[in-house]
Amino acid sequence: MKKKKTDFAVIIYICLAALLILGIKYFDQIAGVALKLWNVAFPLILGVAVAYVINIIMVRVERIYFPKTKNRFVTASRRGVSIVVSLLLVAGIFSLVARLVLPELGKAFAVIGRNVPIFLEEAAAWLEENNAGNTADMLKNVDWNNVMDKVADVVKSGFTSFVNSTLTAVGAVVGSVVNFFIGLIFGIYILSGKEKLHSQVSRIMHAYMKERTVARIRYIYRTANETFSSFIIGQCTEAVILGTLCTIGMLLFRFPYAPMIGAFIGATALIPIVGAYLGAAVGAFMILTVDPLKALLFIIFIVVLQQLEGNLIYPRVVGSSIGLPGIWVLAAVTVGGGLGGIGGMLLGVPVAATAYKLIRNDVAGRNGRRPDNPQENIRETQQEAQKKVPREAAASVGRREKQKGR
Repeated sequence: MKKKKTDFAVIIYICLAALLILGIKYFDQIAGVALKLWNVAFPLILGVAVAYVINIIMVRVERIYFPKTKNRFVTASRRGVSIVVSLLLVAGIFSLVARLVLPELGKAFAVIGRNVPIFLEEAAAWLEENNAGNTADMLKNVDWNNVMDKVADVVKSGFTSFVNSTLTAVGAVVGSVVNFFIGLIFGIYILSGKEKLHSQVSRIMHAYMKERTVARIRYIYRTANETFSSFIIGQCTEAVILGTLCTIGMLLFRFPYAPMIGAFIGATALIPIVGAYLGAAVGAFMILTVDPLKALLFIIFIVVLQQLEGNLIYPRVVGSSIGLPGIWVLAAVTVGGGLGGIGGMLLGVPVAATAYKLIRNDVAGRNGRRPDNPQENIRETQQEAQKKVPREAAASVGRREKQKGR
């Protein structure tokens, strides 16, 4: 018996080694196929992500939509109304942020375009007053009209490439919009029949997997679901609090662009750790075009606000819910940003927190300690699954008998 197991293990290792060699040899072809598959499946993956986020809101809407009523119309319409209300809430939040940010951002760029020559002339005068004559003369003697003419010539010479780039960008935007609407429709279908999908997946797992394997998968899914839900809720709450405090503080200190910068910092605060600083950098640059002294005071204000947020708000709103130490949060944001940009930054923290919880609980269980989600949870899940299978079978038999009776 032991010899058979050893032979089987050797065969598995040989197969894995062969797959590794083939993967290295044909890496470019495999990467190309994987990229095509990703592009094809991206709308569906996006739909799953949209459904997951909307479901967090939808569940709470369903709890307050006449939960104790026995009216058939209300009961039948609960899911549809909850989906519509959830979508409207998300769309309203994005519209509000866009309405606050985009017009003011356009005005800020216009101000920057008008104030750059004035700023450079003032800088030249300051340098001249401080005995930096050569640099001051160089800046003062610049013919900005000639510079702008040269810039216009460069723009005209590159008009063809600009048009081509514009067409490419328009195509990419149209493709992104199409993918988004396909994903949105797919997500709505998932939300509409999530109980049926859950039942189908459960039956498939019980048909092809052992009960212990099913229980472990459920345990991993429950841990990941709790972590991602807590992170999304906590991060959104923290972003709203930070954006509100920033707006109120800027209004009190009479900083320009207060609503716009506050909303922008709140939106960028969805990215853990670095998000608020990115928004503050844009805000400081915009204020710099109006009043350099206020820009400096704004930076000091943001530093103080970030200390308050990092020491009081974030640990209570987000940190305690995901249970990930600060050093691993920073590592997750860094690695996630390097791999997937802004999306990687957003997903890096909950993914790392899920892995951290699973590994911590497994290590605690192996060392004889009581983990946060002990093995009893797995046994409970097994018992629930064992009870659920007979109930589903009985329900199926009942449906067949009703059909025969008809």
